[in-house]
Amino acid sequence: MFEKSARLTLIATAAMVSVRPISILLLFLLRKIELVSSASAEQFAYEGFTGANLTLDGAAAVTPSGLLALTNDKHTKGHAFFPAPLRFFHGPASSAALRSFSATFVFAIVSEHAQLSDHGLAFVLAPSSNLSDATGAQYLGLLNISDNGKPSNHILAVELDTVLSPEFRDIDSNHVGIDVNSLQSVESHTAGYYEDGTGKFLNLTLMSRRAMQLWVDYGGQAMELNVTLSPLDVEKPRDPLLSTTINLSKIVNSTAYIGFSSATGLSIAYHYVLGWSFSLNGAAPALNSSNLPALPRLPHQKRSLSETLVIVLPFATAGFIIALIIAVFMVMRRWSRYAELHEDWEVEFGPHRFSYKDLFHATKGFGSRQLLGIGGFGRVYRGVLLESNLEIAVKRVSHDSKQGMKEFIAEIVSMGRLRHKNLVQLLGYCRRKGELLLVYDYMPNGSLDKHLYDQSRPVLSWNTRFHIVKGIASGLFWLFTETSRQAMFFLTVR
Repeated sequence: MFEKSARLTLIATAAMVSVRPISILLLFLLRKIELVSSASAEQFAYEGFTGANLTLDGAAAVTPSGLLALTNDKHTKGHAFFPAPLRFFHGPASSAALRSFSATFVFAIVSEHAQLSDHGLAFVLAPSSNLSDATGAQYLGLLNISDNGKPSNHILAVELDTVLSPEFRDIDSNHVGIDVNSLQSVESHTAGYYEDGTGKFLNLTLMSRRAMQLWVDYGGQAMELNVTLSPLDVEKPRDPLLSTTINLSKIVNSTAYIGFSSATGLSIAYHYVLGWSFSLNGAAPALNSSNLPALPRLPHQKRSLSETLVIVLPFATAGFIIALIIAVFMVMRRWSRYAELHEDWEVEFGPHRFSYKDLFHATKGFGSRQLLGIGGFGRVYRGVLLESNLEIAVKRVSHDSKQGMKEFIAEIVSMGRLRHKNLVQLLGYCRRKGELLLVYDYMPNGSLDKHLYDQSRPVLSWNTRFHIVKGIASGLFWLFTETSRQAMFFLTVR
């Protein structure tokens, strides 16, 4: 439109130059100045902001390298606006539709700590560039608690938020949202983009310290607002991240300021804009990434030791307490697992006592696979002592520790001194609360009843049976002739 008008002006100038050369020349120059001024108000592009005549306030500043830094510390807010308001209606706002517009900008969020960010930034259409009454932190420097949600705000914002604020019903701590007169987004989505061709959604981390590009496109006729995000090295995806139908003519004033707002809270985060372009009634000019200023590798400021301790110490203390509780719990659990019952009178039987821990590990925790059999007095488990590699059989017997236990243990120990080929050797014992464990030599041939009654085994011949009877008789005769003590014992076949 501007080029056509300029060509018409040039034709008119050529036709009249012979009549009034000086006056026509002045008219030509004035017309050209008007065209340039109109064009700059409706379309612009910044690839770096050195020399840009932006309206800045708060912490916002242009760095020597050309970066637009909206924040530079904790508890700060910053704003940057195009210096002149733009006319978003062809005629009076009451009788005209909002004009289409397109904006794109390259941004980066660089936090002091890689895994900790603080709030974010927003692209804004506002009736004024003066947002001094706005609150920082979760309000992003846009509104405050008293005016949040009021239709009289006439604010449209696209937020890039890195903190989950429950009061605004944020979906997560890494999202893009469309805000209308309120910090509670009308539409929001986890940051990312849809890959062309596959349609696969790929996540992006806003606080990754990497440059990304955002597009905001509004069609005045269709009243459709699209928001698209991608890494800087990826072309604009065909499918937008957010798309919603919204009549902005009811929200945006006839003239409005466009720009950025940002805020931080408890921690330091740097919100940078590297480049920005905008157009009314057309696509925003493309930004050449090779012309954009470079991001700093690290934040410009470092925390003092005291500030670091304020943040780190509570977490470290809480972590230490939790670790201590877990350690105490593990020790108590281990102690209860291997706890034994000891009494003073057992000192004299010390060499015949096994620790429960050794028996527990020898039988693999008294697992079902180690079970040899179940008798009237308890269960018998097979085990192997780790230090000596000796195969043992452990019988677990319930007992009452207050009734005759001393005499019973004395008899068990005396049995341990007996040696006979037809007696199972009793090696010792272990006591726990309500339980007695007897330790014997392991007999690989099994018990006599299995040989006599197990139908899967071959039938014993009478010679074998007679040999077994003689062995039993020999063991009984030896017991009653060599000692007058009664004892618990098992008979075996050798």
